[in-house]
This record gives sequence, structure tokens and C-alpha cells, in this order.
Amino acid sequence: MGRTRHSTLLGLFLIATAGTAVAQQPQPLKVVAPGAGLKQVSKQFAFSEGPAVNKKGDIYFTDQPNDKIWKYDTKGRLFLFMDKTGRSNGLYFDAKGNLISCADEKDELWSISPDKKVTVLLSNFEGKRLNGPNDLWIDPKGGIYFTDPYYQRDYWDRKQPDIPGQNVYYLAKGGKQPVIVDDSIVKPNGIVGTPDGRYLYVADLQAGKTYRYKINTNGSLTDREMFAPQGSDGMTLDNEGNLYITGNGVTVYDTHGKKLGNIPVPANWTGNVCFGGKARNILFITASESIYTLQMNVRGVE
Repeated sequence: MGRTRHSTLLGLFLIATAGTAVAQQPQPLKVVAPGAGLKQVSKQFAFSEGPAVNKKGDIYFTDQPNDKIWKYDTKGRLFLFMDKTGRSNGLYFDAKGNLISCADEKDELWSISPDKKVTVLLSNFEGKRLNGPNDLWIDPKGGIYFTDPYYQRDYWDRKQPDIPGQNVYYLAKGGKQPVIVDDSIVKPNGIVGTPDGRYLYVADLQAGKTYRYKINTNGSLTDREMFAPQGSDGMTLDNEGNLYITGNGVTVYDTHGKKLGNIPVPANWTGNVCFGGKARNILFITASESIYTLQMNVRGVE
């Protein structure tokens, strides 16, 4: 969930036929509903990020440079939910309906209640300021996995990190201090786990790789394997176990790591993605200044 800009190759594939360039549309992805196309909901944001879905299917997302959280409900209505959000980036709902936020103004984890009451869950690691909590996933036990890359912010009063390395952490439910579960990723970013709590996916955006781990009963991680030769900003999973990776549009991999295809998005950078709607069959995409929706054949599991 960084704010890096990358150019995106979009549109038509050109195939040389008898000396003539013929435009051919890419084959449709089986996960996308037949005939469905991207719908641009709005393009009023500085940089849209961090979508999370509540139990009703409403989606909350951030406009991090403008320090706002927005709500897109199941009726297709867009509302400003909260201003002054601690520069919230990644979001995720806990079991009680609180919105857990990576608030990197002061590099904290927040819990935001439905009536906007803020509780700071985490403000440091062993007395040192975190790099900048970026993305998170909550396991079935209520523990929080989060990534902590360093992206220099213009609103910070520091020019270098307090903690060496850019780590992946686990904060047990009710815990006061997290533990490092991986310290070998160059720049961890997107993170998501399977609903049964067995596997965790973490993207290394700088190295251009996404890893899958087995989750142990104590929250530690083992058996790391490279799942996809591609990094990601934000990520999500569907009910068939397919992984959705962002950056240059949305790229879909099946549960075995086979690339199924790409959903082109007309934006310089596609930051994040999740499923919403009452049936969880609407893919919600945050893409720079815009947000998009796409009708799907599959459902989300977050």
C-alpha cells in the first residue's frame, strides 16, 4: 500500500497478421462475470487505498494524502465517513465491527469504532517508532499481522527509520507488543491470509515477489515459498482460493500460483482491492485518483 507510481500497460494487444496490426481483446477471466466491465464510481481522490469490507458488505477505504476514510455502501452510495484519520492507509474490520487502521502519521495501529471513537492499539515496538504500518490482516483468533515498510512521508519530522530493517509483525489479540515474524523481506507491503487461518500471503513490492507461509498455532510463520514472481501493493482472496495482486491493474493467481490473467485498470497505479456488496461478488478497486467496481463470478472471503 505504498504511494509509488508505476506506468501501466493497458488496452489492446497488437498481433501482426499478414503485415497488418490487428487489435485483439485479451481472453476474459473466468472469475469475472460474463459481459461485465469496470465501472468508475468516482475520481475525486488524491490516492485511494486500503479498502475493507464490513459484515453488511459496505466498503471503507482511505484517501491517505487527504487524511480521510470514505464509505461505499451496498446501495452504491459514497459517503465521507471520517476526517483526520491519523493518515490511515490499510484497513481491516475486526469481529466486533471496529475498523482497524494502519495510521502512519505517528506510525500506530488504531481501532476506530462505528461511532468514530479512536483507540490506539500499538504505538511502538520495544520503545522505538515503527517505520510506518502499511497493510494488515486479522486472523481467526483476532491477532493482527501487519507490514511495516519505510516510505518517507512529507508530514514526518524524521528522515530515517528508528528500526533497522522492514519487518512483518504479529500482534496477538489483547497483546501490548508485537513479535517479528519475518525480517528478511526487502519492503513488505500487501498482506492477506486464508479464512481458515492456515496460510498467509505477503508481498515484497521492491523485490517483485509474493510469498506464502504456513501459520503456526502461536502465530509464527514457517515454510515460506515464493508464490508469485510479482510484488503487490494490496491483495485479496476469493472463495476459490485465487489471489488478487495489484500494481499494474489487478493480476489473478490460482491457489497453486498459476497466473490466470490480468484485469486492466486505466490508472497509473492500482493500489488495492477487495470484495464487497451483499453477496460479496463485487470487486472494489482503488486506483490512484479513482475507485472502480467489477461484477464477479466469485465471492470474497474477507
